[in-house]
Amino acid sequence: MSQRPPSVDAVLRHEAVALLVAQHGRPRVVAAIREELEGMRSAGPRSAAVSAADEVLARIAAGAGMRLQVSSAPSLRPVFNLTGVVLHTNLGRALLPDVAVQAMQEAARQAVNIEFELDTGKRGDRDRHLESLLQRLTGAEQATVVNNNAAAVLLALNTLGLRREVILSRGELIEIGGEFRMPEIMKRAGCKLVEVGTTNRTHLKDYEQAIGPKTGLIMKVHPSNYEIRGFTKTVDEASLAELARRHALPFISDLGAGTLLDLRLWNLPHETTPAELIKAGVDLVTFSGDKLLGGPQAGLLVGRRELIERIRRNPLKRALRVDKLRIAALEAVLRLYQDPERLAQRLPILRHMTRKPGEIEAQAQRLLPAFADAFAGAATVSVAPCESEAGSGSLPSDRLQSFGLAITAEGDKRKATAQVEALARACRALPVPVIGRVRDGSLYLDLRCLDDEAGLLGQLSQLALVS
Repeated sequence: MSQRPPSVDAVLRHEAVALLVAQHGRPRVVAAIREELEGMRSAGPRSAAVSAADEVLARIAAGAGMRLQVSSAPSLRPVFNLTGVVLHTNLGRALLPDVAVQAMQEAARQAVNIEFELDTGKRGDRDRHLESLLQRLTGAEQATVVNNNAAAVLLALNTLGLRREVILSRGELIEIGGEFRMPEIMKRAGCKLVEVGTTNRTHLKDYEQAIGPKTGLIMKVHPSNYEIRGFTKTVDEASLAELARRHALPFISDLGAGTLLDLRLWNLPHETTPAELIKAGVDLVTFSGDKLLGGPQAGLLVGRRELIERIRRNPLKRALRVDKLRIAALEAVLRLYQDPERLAQRLPILRHMTRKPGEIEAQAQRLLPAFADAFAGAATVSVAPCESEAGSGSLPSDRLQSFGLAITAEGDKRKATAQVEALARACRALPVPVIGRVRDGSLYLDLRCLDDEAGLLGQLSQLALVS
């Protein structure tokens, strides 16, 4: 004798479903129950003696509850970034300091004067919240902000080089993550690219010989995520600025990562700052807010007043503008730069990059016993030296000495690749996924960016290893 699945109404009347309705709403609960019932029908008839009717209803309610739990989980989730890449593009780049998070929360909860002048009661400009800070920090005459640096480059090129030629060295025809290519951006901006020099060597005369009646501007692009070494030659910004002035042409420099202070203050490799370029005579500098600057995703443009004003009048500016949350966060981050002595303690990107190897090794030793117990029988865990990097195209050839946990699978060495991938999947399946780096047959958890040591340890009991 077979038993037909119960009706939706019968399941809805079960006492366990009332809580689901209170949490998720009746329409979603009904949909989840129907999915469970359809699954029962697909599985075929069941014997009436297998379970009592109440047990069937309870099982369907539990299954619907699991479906609702999975579908209600946010897609965007916190993770532990133990990859060794401080500014990991796929993991959100820079972590915001507490003051920036607080500023975003306050702006999100209430109305703010984003485009309203409190003194006059008239409409204002959202750039004014950031402009004076950027002027002081870069020495530029004026500044504006859009939603990322790619947008900043696109807007600058479209404003200053539309239907004109843009001169750029062949060694700077970059491609960065997501197949973002400078030649294609120029094409979309309505400019014609004029390549000069060769991949490894470009001279000042190459730029000068390319200047003609259709030239709109000269551009220089930071190499970002690569470096050319050996028999090389590039032209410095001061020389190009002087050349551009002689021919009455704008000179743009796309700086990319865009740190605002000399990183040598913290014994890190030097990275050109916007202030250095402005001082060298560059007319317009573009750079990112969420890389070495350590703020939210944004594209910053600083430079000559006349050029910034032209950029602000471009209709694309409105399409690329930043909202109140990013303005609030960026303003809070920029204010931190006014106190360089405490910046390394208050800005997460700088705090992580300046951690001492000995401090990281000590943290690894503290974590070792708990990780060894959690992986017992499936893998061996040891403290190992490793190298971190800034990431996101910042300081591409420089490495930071670090320490981490090396997790190596036990068992058949012929299956080592599959085993270490299984270990990595188990770490990613934790409530707060742990993202490491697979290298040389082991899973490495670089601890340079680990702030929440207790949170990491607290979830190890939920590690599910497949033998």
